[in-house]
Amino acid sequence: MNLGNKIKMMRQQLNLTQEELADRCELTKGYISQLENDLTSPSIETLLDILNALGSNLSDFFREEKDEKIVFSKEEFIEKELDGVLMKWIIPNAQKNRIEPVLVEIAPQARTEEDIPHEGEEFGYVLEGKIKVCLGNKKIAAKKGETFYYAAEKPHYLENAGKDKARVLWISTPPNF
Repeated sequence: MNLGNKIKMMRQQLNLTQEELADRCELTKGYISQLENDLTSPSIETLLDILNALGSNLSDFFREEKDEKIVFSKEEFIEKELDGVLMKWIIPNAQKNRIEPVLVEIAPQARTEEDIPHEGEEFGYVLEGKIKVCLGNKKIAAKKGETFYYAAEKPHYLENAGKDKARVLWISTPPNF
């Protein structure tokens, strides 16, 4: 980690000059300049004073932020087709996240595999066609533009109730697909 550069970035985000930061910490402008250019290293006490003046602390300062991927392309989707149902995992490796979104295409008169009861909740948005949300002994109709939401504590699946293909954005938490 480049301490000096990180301190400089924090100072600049607060629109402080080196002199203003130095005054707040009872240091010299020259010392702040040397520190930001990695020509000197602060003692722990001095670093604590600087971070306090910048509205931070040691824990936050040394926390490394992950450079995580945010946008995914179609080429990264994972697909599985079985018995008239195409499942597209639209966030690769989503099972490591708290939610798992899947784009589901269901052919007429087809249905997804029955999912056993599990902890968590599921949400869906019908993008195209008509489906039935089958939850335990209930079958609830949903059509394009409608959503569904339920606790996943009963066996559940989706079936295409129409004559045309149905498309659903189906989200599970925790990941379960």
